[in-house]
Amino acid sequence: MQIPNLYSIYKESYKVSTDTRKIEKGSIFFALKGDNFNGNKFAEDALKNGAAYAIVDEKVSKTNANIILVDDVLKTLQDLAAYHRMKLNIPIISLTGSNGKTTTKELINAVLLKKYKTTATKGNLNNHIGVPLTLLSMTPETEIGIVEMGANHLKEIDFLCSIAQPDFGYITNFGKAHLEGFGSVEGVIKGKSELYNYLKINKKNVFVNANDTTQLEKSANINRITFGGSNANITISFVQANPFVQVKFEDTIIKSQLIGTYNYNNIAAALAIGTYFKVEKEDCINAIEQYIPSNNRSQIINKNTNKIILDAYNANPSSMKVALENLSALTDANKIAILGDMFELGQMALDEHQGIIDNLNKLSLKKVFLIGENFSNCSTSNKDVIVLKSYQEFERYFENINITNATILIKASRSMALERVLDLL
Repeated sequence: MQIPNLYSIYKESYKVSTDTRKIEKGSIFFALKGDNFNGNKFAEDALKNGAAYAIVDEKVSKTNANIILVDDVLKTLQDLAAYHRMKLNIPIISLTGSNGKTTTKELINAVLLKKYKTTATKGNLNNHIGVPLTLLSMTPETEIGIVEMGANHLKEIDFLCSIAQPDFGYITNFGKAHLEGFGSVEGVIKGKSELYNYLKINKKNVFVNANDTTQLEKSANINRITFGGSNANITISFVQANPFVQVKFEDTIIKSQLIGTYNYNNIAAALAIGTYFKVEKEDCINAIEQYIPSNNRSQIINKNTNKIILDAYNANPSSMKVALENLSALTDANKIAILGDMFELGQMALDEHQGIIDNLNKLSLKKVFLIGENFSNCSTSNKDVIVLKSYQEFERYFENINITNATILIKASRSMALERVLDLL
């Protein structure tokens, strides 16, 4: 089946599904394959559960006309999304970066929702499957699309741009993330800058943090809208973060419910994009002040006598460093960090974990717990740093201590699932 023909079917519902447990009635089911599953085996179940059609790349039925055989289901999904994007007469904003992508995307969406009907990436569905699904969730009612793009290798952002075809772009930052795939920080910069390359070649637009000299350098010769500094197109300045971030926007102090100085840039980007798209100032302010983080991302949780900063969604050396510095800068007296291993660092894993440990000596923290194989392979002479090889060891250690009246940072890579600490507290 040719993509234009498939598109005619898709337009009957503007719905696609990839999971038979979450079939939307009238949708097209795409039978994707992975290391541990084969969607082709569930094509007929999808139809029974309400899908109108199923797209497969293995023969599963000789009789059902609603099962459509293609060469490659994933490529068909991507081609359909790109075709749909061409038919959408709306601006698409794409963003990538090492840290803060999802929070920034949520803030941008919150601001733009004050004036427009938006469709944004759900959660962090930001890869070669998530980006097509995001685009295909956009309907004729959508006025602005917001597409988050993640990558851990070169050429991934370039490929995602070919599908999403963004009109506007934003890169949050360049940091020490996915070093195993990118090879080095230079590789990270090159990979993320593929968004800049696309925007430049296609004469599109980019939002740039004027306080980030690397972003200014990499976005040169692109039509850009700058924000942040006094010389920027849109002036937004940092006020304080103790613990919640406050920013100054057009002579107004905005009090957010986000912690960490690093969230200033995320807030500023959302305000800049809202201003560019002519969202009223008061609406921009309300959107930022009303936004409450979730999903283990910089959440403040009060539990018994402790104040917990739950930032256990993910971690890399860059985000871990700023989270610890932010904790250290708080005026709270009893500050404790519970940290877990960082992954996807390849040959640099030991050095990067040792770097985090070495930096602890410069910080004002009462106690630090380090959990995981990577941290346990490092060395420390700091008596206030407790190293435990596994979560189970930490759990046993924790049975004999009682933490009260403390401010506690919990941070680790996703697979450490360090939000489990909440139950211990």
